[in-house]
Amino acid sequence: MPIYEYKALGKSGQIKRGLIDADSPKDARDKLRMDRIHVMDLKVMNKKKSASGSKGRSGKKIKPMELAMITRQLATLIESDIKLREAISVLIDQIEDKSVQIVFRDIREKITAGTTFADALAQHAHVFPELYIHMVRAGEAAGNLDTILNQLANYLQAQSRMKGKVSAALAYPMMMSLIGVVVVIFLVTFVVPKIRRAIESQGAELPVPTKILIFLSDFFINWWWLVLGIVIALAIAFKSFISSQSGRRAFDRFCLSLPIFGILFKKQSVSRFAVTFSTLLQSGLPALESLRIVRNVVDNKVMEETLDEVEKNIIDGNGISVAIRKSDVFPSVVGYMISVGEQSGNLDKVLVKIASAYDEEVEITTQKVTSLLEPIMIVSLSAIVGFIVLAIIMPIMQMSQL
Repeated sequence: MPIYEYKALGKSGQIKRGLIDADSPKDARDKLRMDRIHVMDLKVMNKKKSASGSKGRSGKKIKPMELAMITRQLATLIESDIKLREAISVLIDQIEDKSVQIVFRDIREKITAGTTFADALAQHAHVFPELYIHMVRAGEAAGNLDTILNQLANYLQAQSRMKGKVSAALAYPMMMSLIGVVVVIFLVTFVVPKIRRAIESQGAELPVPTKILIFLSDFFINWWWLVLGIVIALAIAFKSFISSQSGRRAFDRFCLSLPIFGILFKKQSVSRFAVTFSTLLQSGLPALESLRIVRNVVDNKVMEETLDEVEKNIIDGNGISVAIRKSDVFPSVVGYMISVGEQSGNLDKVLVKIASAYDEEVEITTQKVTSLLEPIMIVSLSAIVGFIVLAIIMPIMQMSQL
């Protein structure tokens, strides 16, 4: 069914824009007229644009928090005994983003044609994560779709909060570094040349710090294009490096071994593994299938290889904890807790406890990293700016003594 974009006059005379699916332009106008909406302009959406999501190749990816909110609303509607198709129709009326609207309109159309909800989502694989699709499929098979959707909403919100905590820890040093670079560039390209002319006009011997500063100033002014070219070349080389399997593995291992951020990245990865694995197990998916999905979620090549070993152990009839205890990514306590969970038959509950514990650890570590970086960044920037100020003041003081 085509999707039409319209511009119309509403009941109170205000201009209204929106989307409507109908069999033909006449059908679209009739539907809008029944709602007392006078159509001023009506055009069918670009076929490539409206089908992009269903092909799974393009289309706008929904932000985790937005997807969590939509999922929570859908779960609430289904819990209220509203049929899935009608619940999606209610969501469509509330979604403001046109690209997201198009996706859900297409899903509703496929459900009306007899496709399952999971299969309809799978045709928008670029928009919905693999984990989301598999959990919905499990929920439909078990007949507890509303429960699974609530679990998905909780999971998406937890992951979004976790990502926000780590981003907050990284934001401060990045912002301070950016400000420091801008200040230094301004001083060496605008302030230093003016001071230099005043000093050289006096014919005085320049101190060593001043000579170093003038050299750096001349270099940036005359060779800025070379510096910019090197930065761009390094960025391209880095992107190409991490695009390869070996490069990505080396980069992820390097991140986990960093003095300050390595601990934070490792705890975040463990927390993501535990919460994702537990959510999938609670939805009724088998352990082997759950591990394959988790492998694509952890976003760390070193941990992916560890999970590959776990998968081989399960196929060979061994436990999950064996490969985890051997790895250098997971702390030993995680391996022992998983071993206890396997033996007691409560692996999903144990994983929830691990996720909760490491979520708190990430929050504590984030606070520690931020509090540790603040004085380091302040001292570093003070040293750089102090050197520049010293290099400017020293010759001025020399001239005043002549």
